[in-house]
Amino acid sequence: MLDRLTGLEVFVKVAASGSLSSAARAMGMSQTMVTKHIAAIEARLGVKLFHRTTRRLSITEAGRNYLESSGRILAEIEAAEAAVAADRVEPRGLLRINAPVSFGTRQIAPLLPEFAARHPLVTVELGLNDRLVDLAEEGWDLAIRIGNLGTSSLIARRIAPCRIVVCAAPSYLGARGTPRTVSNLSDHNCLGYTLSQRPVDQWAFGARADVDIQIAGNLRANNGDALLVAAVAGQGVIHQPTFIVADDLRAGTLVALTLDQPTVDLAGIYAVFLPDRHPPAKVRGFIDFLATRFLPEPPWDRGLAPPHASFVASG
Repeated sequence: MLDRLTGLEVFVKVAASGSLSSAARAMGMSQTMVTKHIAAIEARLGVKLFHRTTRRLSITEAGRNYLESSGRILAEIEAAEAAVAADRVEPRGLLRINAPVSFGTRQIAPLLPEFAARHPLVTVELGLNDRLVDLAEEGWDLAIRIGNLGTSSLIARRIAPCRIVVCAAPSYLGARGTPRTVSNLSDHNCLGYTLSQRPVDQWAFGARADVDIQIAGNLRANNGDALLVAAVAGQGVIHQPTFIVADDLRAGTLVALTLDQPTVDLAGIYAVFLPDRHPPAKVRGFIDFLATRFLPEPPWDRGLAPPHASFVASG
């Protein structure tokens, strides 16, 4: 079966040149193949596109009508291809980003005005939720994911480290005492995160993540900011990423605990997107933009104690 798009191109070339042989040379194909394309269109439409004599080729009225439509279709295709090609070079169009609520609100949203100023042809749609979205099914261009990614066909790029801190408010520590070892945590009101990759009642410690501590408390939540509010109010101890608690650690409304085992940092913060040998410039541009802001040290960690400085080896 002959390709319809090629047939349109052949027809337009024949109409423009008034010659099968000239069209064949312009298209880089044989005159026989040009004739077959024209015959296929005429058979499909049930009309004659050209009057043929031994001396000349002239377009019919039906051919003129078809030529107008064909030219418009080919122009639209060319424009569409040019737009797609441009999307590979210059960031443009709608960029749909999905991010966890706390990270998206605290770390992504404040950067969007600068990104918009740099890339005025891009419109950003930021979706915030803590569930694992399906990029292909839901139409997201990229998503931000935190921790171990597991097996996936998605392309992932690490854009930031993810430190974990155990902390509590001075008012809580004044009332309940300050835990000095990870085993002391069992005597404290520890607030659990229900979307953790570990059980909600278990926190991991140790250089090899081999020290599991059972915890309990009177609040569980699926959002780190909800736990932060409770901790600042003095309700209990939290085990959260620094991108959530850093401002309160600096302000002194939370205190990082010095324990006998280091916390276990998460694998990292990643931008993930669908497999594509040549992802659109808007996707590449946004990921590069985040990487320059968050690596090697993200802004939320600047000025905090170095990783695991609040760890005191036992013995």
